[in-house]
Amino acid sequence: MTSRQHRRRVRVWFGEHVIAQYVAEAPLAARYEQAMRRRFAGLKVTNDLLGPLDSND
Repeated sequence: MTSRQHRRRVRVWFGEHVIAQYVAEAPLAARYEQAMRRRFAGLKVTNDLLGPLDSND
């Protein structure tokens, strides 16, 4: 992953509790989000921008 690619954080929520979390570049995060929406149809799934990857990560 280069520093120009943006990471996304996908989370699956059960009420106010995060039950799954995944961080990846945008295309992989989108695929994971869709899989989680199918698997957990009744739960909230969020996909948030984290910004570019720092060299310190």
